[in-house]
Amino acid sequence: MERVLFSDADRRQIESHGLTVDRVLAQIEIFRKSSSLITLDRPCTVEDGVHKILTSEIERFLRYHESAAQAERFMKFIPASGAATRMFQSLLQIYYMPQFLDVEELHRRVGQGVAVACDFMTFLEGLYLFPFVGDLEKVLQADGFSLAMLIRHCEYRTILEYLLTERGINYGNLPKCLLKFHRYPDETRTAFEEHLTESAFYMGKRSGRCRVHFTVSIDHEERFKRLMEKVRVAYEERYGTTYEIGYSFQKRSTDTIAVDMENRPFRDRYGRLHFRPGGHGALIENLNDLKGDIVYIKNVDNLIPDRHKDHIVFWKKVLAGCLAEIQDTVHGYLRRLVEEPSPELIEEMESYARGKLLIRFPDDFAARSLEERGRVLMNRLNRPIRVCGVVPNSGEPGGAPFWVAHDNGDVSIQIVEKAQVDFDSARQRETWMSSTHFNPVDLVCGLRDFAGNNFDLRRFIDDDAVFITRKSKDGKDLKALELPGLWNGSMAGWITHIVEVPKITFNPVKSVFDLLRPEHQPEEY
Repeated sequence: MERVLFSDADRRQIESHGLTVDRVLAQIEIFRKSSSLITLDRPCTVEDGVHKILTSEIERFLRYHESAAQAERFMKFIPASGAATRMFQSLLQIYYMPQFLDVEELHRRVGQGVAVACDFMTFLEGLYLFPFVGDLEKVLQADGFSLAMLIRHCEYRTILEYLLTERGINYGNLPKCLLKFHRYPDETRTAFEEHLTESAFYMGKRSGRCRVHFTVSIDHEERFKRLMEKVRVAYEERYGTTYEIGYSFQKRSTDTIAVDMENRPFRDRYGRLHFRPGGHGALIENLNDLKGDIVYIKNVDNLIPDRHKDHIVFWKKVLAGCLAEIQDTVHGYLRRLVEEPSPELIEEMESYARGKLLIRFPDDFAARSLEERGRVLMNRLNRPIRVCGVVPNSGEPGGAPFWVAHDNGDVSIQIVEKAQVDFDSARQRETWMSSTHFNPVDLVCGLRDFAGNNFDLRRFIDDDAVFITRKSKDGKDLKALELPGLWNGSMAGWITHIVEVPKITFNPVKSVFDLLRPEHQPEEY
């Protein structure tokens, strides 16, 4: 195997990213492994990994939530640094292919069923239903244009320019969190404001304090801060809470080196090493730095207008109550184990871990000494805990809950992304396709141990659960490495409890056209 040698300039570049040579060599070694794919054992289904909440449990979970809210234990964590470029992908294609904007050519392409042309017609037909149309009209008017006249005269490129670029509202480049998502009779709200609104109902109503943390791009932090200061007084008065808003950036030390197709360090046209952001798995560092207690994690675009929020709030409370009950039980057991272990306690703890948490134990566990069984239980239960809401599978792209087989013969419940699965294997492909539930990234996490100390979340990462993708730079192919996903390999060592939640809790805005769906439109539509 070829030995990797770095020059002094390489070493300075590595250090500028907050990395070490050993860390970079370890990343290169991951590329050289035969596979970073996981092995699916079977999908998690109701009664086999997915818990269906019983009516008799709900009141108990809501009481647990109420108690935790009054104790100000909650925080919400939202990865919000991603640009909205993917939302407007087809419109950006049209903008950079002006031949499509010729009216005759556009209609001809629509007749042929060309996707981007059909998307653009959908955009034009629904333009006045988008919540950002008022802002678009204002910037056009400031430069002497009328949106209605531009449409009438088929001046489509001007419309797109003012929508997508810095000349107008710049929606092709802003973070998705800063875009207008919903329209109300007397206001429009960005995704940022919808998160403030939603969070107040299940975190701030009882405690009077609502703590929300956004991971953002350093280039856009000031935009977030300005928006917060603009709306703070109105939202705090409206919802009777005080907002504590935090921001952090993805650390440079989580960047990863790229390699060429021979697994050698990739170099750009100037001979420099090429580093790339490590993906959302890098944010486990940000989550770790929060030193939170019970933390909600939710995608930035999974939002819904006020008329449906009761469903969201209810299930957020149920999930958090479920987490708080599990955490209370586990921590109680561990404190007793430290203070006064006994055969009866060991048996009770094992029964709970197997039955409620679906944790597996060695075949010879019962034959081991009391002390050894206590150590195993401490190891298996003294971990961060997450309750993951999943919805019945409806074909959405993304992760799903599975029982995953490990090299030691054990299996555990994990959230798995498609990129982690070997689709060249018929059995693995079939197992993936048989999944019954989808992961909408609806998590509640318990980050403290039984003594009240924060876990070091980095200890529970499966470093092998990486994503390797093929990219290009300067016209040359390369392989890129993404760190274990935030809710995938980065939480692989956590206690995981999967709960089925209704489909109404999942309303993502992946494309601008999702904003035209009835669930995102004002009630009168």
